[in-house]
Amino acid sequence: MGRPLFYEILEKPATTCIIGVCSAIWFYIQKKNIGYSHVGFSYENAIEGHHWRIITSTFSHVSVLHLVFNMSALWSLGIVEQLGNIGLGVVYYLHYTLVLVVLSGVLVFWMYHTLIHRFKLEHFRRVTAVGYSCVVFGWMTILSMKQPSSKLDLFGFLSLPISFAPFESLIFTSLIVPQASFLGHLSGIIVGYAIGWGLINGMNNYWAVTMLGWIVLVFVFSLKRSGAYDFSFFEIESITDPYLPSVRFPASGNGRTLQMSALPVGDVELV
Repeated sequence: MGRPLFYEILEKPATTCIIGVCSAIWFYIQKKNIGYSHVGFSYENAIEGHHWRIITSTFSHVSVLHLVFNMSALWSLGIVEQLGNIGLGVVYYLHYTLVLVVLSGVLVFWMYHTLIHRFKLEHFRRVTAVGYSCVVFGWMTILSMKQPSSKLDLFGFLSLPISFAPFESLIFTSLIVPQASFLGHLSGIIVGYAIGWGLINGMNNYWAVTMLGWIVLVFVFSLKRSGAYDFSFFEIESITDPYLPSVRFPASGNGRTLQMSALPVGDVELV
């Protein structure tokens, strides 16, 4: 018999939380009858300022099969949290999950942009991506480099050697699920290799918190500016002085204005 699930949950706290979040979002999407076009990421949405969709598309799944496949793979990849002895572990897992979410989304956008403007493939303007697969493929790739003897277990009965799992899964999903995002999966693999080879490194708590802060800021501002959600308590005012940005917080019908001073732009010397 395998180990009780309770002990595995204790050993994979971050993975368990992410699976819980993705499952709760899927349940909410089903209950509210929300379509993928409302939460997914596409080139057209991005150039219209819907940058928040990089986050919502990552954690959203429309079909239960899509959710089960991704979460099953993610649960198996949660072994990363238990490999602190080789420089991985829970903190590493959280730091680079953040990197995978952001950079894989940016890379997908760049791929779409190249295909549309360089190769004139206008179809990719309207392709909408949704799901956690970018991050899953990223961790497959990292684990294949850091712990090549590991296995990737899917659905509790299918086991793949982790060293071949990224490209095996890429081909498998493309053949079995025609709607699968080949570019999305490929972007996760590319970012995973960049992390595994050390091209992207140096993440610590300071940079993780800073990155998370910027993500929240961009998320809220793009959500507000795109009109997807009305933050009635928060408005950006245009003012005549370009050096004094003004942020207004309406309260009880009388707006209060907060002005932040800024230094005039001029020559800068770096010492």
